[in-house]
Amino acid sequence: KMESMDNKQNIINVALNLFADKGYDAVGVQEIVDKSGITKPTLYHYFGNKEGLLKVILDENFFELNRLLKKFAEYKNDLPNTLTQLAKAYFEFAQEHSVFMRMQISLSFSPKDNDAYQLVREHLMDQFAIFRDMFIMASKQHGNMRGRELLLATSFLGLLNTSLSLNFGYDVALSDEFIYKIVHQYSHGIYS
Repeated sequence: KMESMDNKQNIINVALNLFADKGYDAVGVQEIVDKSGITKPTLYHYFGNKEGLLKVILDENFFELNRLLKKFAEYKNDLPNTLTQLAKAYFEFAQEHSVFMRMQISLSFSPKDNDAYQLVREHLMDQFAIFRDMFIMASKQHGNMRGRELLLATSFLGLLNTSLSLNFGYDVALSDEFIYKIVHQYSHGIYS
């Protein structure tokens, strides 16, 4: 039983790294099984197919990430603090799960008809709803935000993902000082 869990986790880890490095569509089942040291029937036994494997990777990681974000998105009448805590939680998760975050960001830019995009989209929509709902709560205190909650959620999540992309591609440090600066800059725009 323990060996089968190790096999399953090994397949997940290998596939996650391949998908992040090469892109989901560029990786075939044969490459996954070769690098995992298993046979195709073993992969099919655990996941059904490559899409089933991606679904498990997305479900497990987004469950953890979105649960964390939901916790920090609870609005307590202090928008700058809420945004700072959300950004910190997002970036800390990204640092601990950098391969997954690179993969999911790239999948979010896949063509809309792509199977991988369809799988990641539902999780991104859940994530978007967490941010939107936080801004809806904040707009009760900040009337100038009413009617702009969708735009605010989109732009803040976009800012976080762009910051991650800079971190992954150009080693921009996601320090407390960096978080303060982006939240401060972002806040100037939303209070106008």
